[in-house]
Amino acid sequence: MEMAEKIEAIENGKGIQFLLNAAFEIFNNPLYVIDIDYNMLSFVGGPVDDPVWNEIVTTGTYSMETLEMLAKENFIEDVTNAERSIICKSDKLKYSRISDRFYNRDNIPAGMVTMYESNVPLGTEHIAAFEKLADKITKEIRNHEYFISLAITFYEEKINMLLDGIINDPLIYNSKVQVLYNGFEDYLYIAVIGLEKNNIQDDVHQSRLKYFQSMLKTRYPSFKYSVYKDHIVMLMSSKNRDFYGLPLFTSNTEFFGENGLSLGISGSFENMYELRQYYDNAASALEKGRTPGNGRIFIYNDT
Repeated sequence: MEMAEKIEAIENGKGIQFLLNAAFEIFNNPLYVIDIDYNMLSFVGGPVDDPVWNEIVTTGTYSMETLEMLAKENFIEDVTNAERSIICKSDKLKYSRISDRFYNRDNIPAGMVTMYESNVPLGTEHIAAFEKLADKITKEIRNHEYFISLAITFYEEKINMLLDGIINDPLIYNSKVQVLYNGFEDYLYIAVIGLEKNNIQDDVHQSRLKYFQSMLKTRYPSFKYSVYKDHIVMLMSSKNRDFYGLPLFTSNTEFFGENGLSLGISGSFENMYELRQYYDNAASALEKGRTPGNGRIFIYNDT
């Protein structure tokens, strides 16, 4: 039986660790699995004379120093841009490694599996079998609530980190930012949604923002959302199925008015690292336009 067939024959339904243990018996090389936020979920094999391996299995994640090193060696960019399994090599690290992503039921990247070439050299047969392993992990986790909800909270966290300027280096953060483009095509827009607060307490106001965020997700499910300070943020693509041009919003003024919501919408952009600039534009349009009798939807105009 070929190596890929052996991987294919591993039984699903017993968890990631079971899959890794069985794969280790076939590959005889150590493996680990991390989620999309670089949290280690399972590993097998070792010890390995490699600082990245030792860090991930000891601390459960990558340090900023390790991320910087992996970015400079193009590991992060190569894995992010690869369609399937890719072998990464570096003069700074003793062993080559092969990585592939796995996905949740919405076809959103949920994490990565990596195998080290520390015992057995990697050949063509290993690559084909490793891709089967990544597919096995996708099948194992695709409906798990952890990976479904992780994608949602991941979007919100990364949008807010971009807005706060915490994520600011494409070299290090590209793999995380790249996920925000998932399901999006063409130009991006950001909507900043304000809710009438009046004298409502801050904690109650935040709860109401979360409620209306949930309502908007139901109405426009293919956008990406966060609650940022006193606003709901809605990230959109011009070719997204819930967008199809700004008339979508101007034809729904009654819906927003009935719920006490007002929107400021930015101009178009392409680079996710410019999110803060276009958020400010949308927030400016919202604040300038939100006066009695002036409507509910305001599109940014830099003139």
